[in-house]
Amino acid sequence: MKHWHETRAVLDRLAELRGAGRRAALATIVRARGSAYRHEGAKLLVAEDGSTVGNVSGGCLEQDVREVALQVLASGTPELKSYCSSTDEIAAWDLGVGCEGQVDVLVEPVLEARARERELLDGRVPFVVCTVIRPGKGEGGTLKDSLTVGGKSLVVTRDTVEGDLGSPPLNRGATARARDLLGTEDSGIVEIAGRAVFCDVFLPPPELVICGAGDDARPLAHFAADIGFRVVIVDRRAAYLTAERFPTAAALIESRPEELLRRLSPDAACYAVVMTHNFADDQGYLRALAGTPAPYIGMLGPRQRTERMLQALITAGALGERDAARIYGPVGLDVGTDGAEQVALSVIAEILAVRSGRRAESLRERQAPIHASSE
Repeated sequence: MKHWHETRAVLDRLAELRGAGRRAALATIVRARGSAYRHEGAKLLVAEDGSTVGNVSGGCLEQDVREVALQVLASGTPELKSYCSSTDEIAAWDLGVGCEGQVDVLVEPVLEARARERELLDGRVPFVVCTVIRPGKGEGGTLKDSLTVGGKSLVVTRDTVEGDLGSPPLNRGATARARDLLGTEDSGIVEIAGRAVFCDVFLPPPELVICGAGDDARPLAHFAADIGFRVVIVDRRAAYLTAERFPTAAALIESRPEELLRRLSPDAACYAVVMTHNFADDQGYLRALAGTPAPYIGMLGPRQRTERMLQALITAGALGERDAARIYGPVGLDVGTDGAEQVALSVIAEILAVRSGRRAESLRERQAPIHASSE
């Protein structure tokens, strides 16, 4: 999951720097091999004073990338830097690259504020930014020898195309490939019209709707926002819906259960937790959410309480037997929790497991690589 809040922070800082007339360089991972710590699309913004936002590794590559970025600002010429780890997994991990990993980092001066990308992020519109790398392998060069065409990019949504890569065939090919990638998380380099093009895929952040604004919802909202969810808090009690109580929430919505779907349109990228501590309200929010594509509906409270709600909804025809599989109650992983903060962590972990399609088990027991490898 590409970190939405990290991307926003990079774009916000870039807009601030451009507004102040200050220069910046952007480092982006364009290729990762092996079990790399960060993957394609991870970014580090470096201002001309050396200050940074974002990261491209576990922390150990940032200093070198920062120095490269300052050199790029001085020369005005983009650079592609390759970082390789050894076959020693411990040494590789300590370097911040990953186990037997390699990352190629594109560092380029930023010539504009990229306000359109920020606008699309806020509007929850998936898009792809295509950047040309030349000469490209199709013209006899290698990725390491390539340089980007300064300032040229294409921003592609399902319905719009903005920008120019330098030729109509390249624009058409990049647009078609970008639209194939929309909805995936497969950022990477592709060959188009004899050029290497980096397609940076941006998805709207997954959304977590928390029905219930009590004190125990606060750590859940905080942790979810920290790992990249767009958090929406819903409650019928207006006094509980304040920015002071939920500073990381993207939206605070006053709504009774029967009004919920007039205020929200949960989709397949929306996860929900119902935790009002009121049986009638919880059942009402569950009834509303059960009619949406949300893949996860967590119910706080004892098992018997949730089962009573489910049986009532099934009897009333408001919930099918198959739909009940999306409802997780009691909510969270069985990790032995005590207190709201620990419950919040177990809930977030369960949502991540459901989102990734993985069984929640110790990584010690996993024989396959933790991260999918890229070749």
